[in-house]
Amino acid sequence: MTLAQRTSLNSIPAYRQGATPGAAQKAFKLSSNENPYPPLDSVIAGLSSELGTINQYPNAAAPELVGALAARLGVEPETIALGAGSVEVAGQLIHATANPGDEVVFAWRSFEAYPILAHVAGATPVMVPLDADGAHDLAAMAEAINERTALVFICNPNNPTGTVVDAAAVDAFMAKVPAHVLVVIDEAYVHFNTARDSAIGLDFFRRYPNVAVLHTFSKAYGLAGLRIGYAVAPPAVAANLRKTAVPFGVTALAQRAAVLSLEHEDELQVRIDDLVTARESLLATLREAGVTVTESQANFIWLSTGDDTEAVDAGLRAAGIWARAFAGEGIRISIGSPEANAAIATAVISALQEAPAHV
Repeated sequence: MTLAQRTSLNSIPAYRQGATPGAAQKAFKLSSNENPYPPLDSVIAGLSSELGTINQYPNAAAPELVGALAARLGVEPETIALGAGSVEVAGQLIHATANPGDEVVFAWRSFEAYPILAHVAGATPVMVPLDADGAHDLAAMAEAINERTALVFICNPNNPTGTVVDAAAVDAFMAKVPAHVLVVIDEAYVHFNTARDSAIGLDFFRRYPNVAVLHTFSKAYGLAGLRIGYAVAPPAVAANLRKTAVPFGVTALAQRAAVLSLEHEDELQVRIDDLVTARESLLATLREAGVTVTESQANFIWLSTGDDTEAVDAGLRAAGIWARAFAGEGIRISIGSPEANAAIATAVISALQEAPAHV
């Protein structure tokens, strides 16, 4: 007897986590855009007081965190909805806006969970190719919107290319978006974005009634293992997000760690600045060596290696650099520790020597 199953899942790929090197090899795991720094001492100390109560359910409303975020961002508490990482909130947004058969528009390549989340929700993903510079083609995305479109994702900075959309381009895009379509500006890497003309999600949220913003504590705040993210959305949308959220999905430990992180943003900013400096230094080193590399405003770099991707990735792994390869397209390499970043430059230059078209 065959158990009943949802047959449409047969065509949906499982989300692929960044590869981890084996223990036998001295290697750097730079495949998941993780913060290379350990949690702040103040965060660890504050969490210890929560351990004695993990037999109890967390407060699903998370009033302390929601209040802290509202004050920090200058928004009303009812506009904030939490989830187990921004990826879970992205899923909530699709479930809250799209009926079966509706369409979800996004750039491609972008965050690889988008098409998976859309399919799981019964929506149809509409993938609009990036432009020649690896950036969002907002004009083409506007053309892709039709009467079935429920939601649009703009990933800024874009994962995996690290490119940004400028504010003027997003304004021009919004002028073409029907009022019923929700535009979600996904800013998982916003803390690393130093581009002066970049669109800022909260600015657009305040100016347009059909804009939501996604943020996460996984990257800059270094809480990837605790899984916590949030949306800032119109109140009616945020209310529906809370309806679609997994009950008690955001743990008490995650809530407390997020509050503590907000209280110690000055310490975290030092780390963010160090990572941005390391990114710029790595990009400069590679360019000085003649490597063509995309400008990045995230905590990773992108190599457009095309058909040579698998060969270059194999060379990187042989040198101890475990990155995220997208066959036929390119390789995303997270910024890591100083030792890791020094190894990246050497490994990339060496690996590309076998693919001279990219050097």
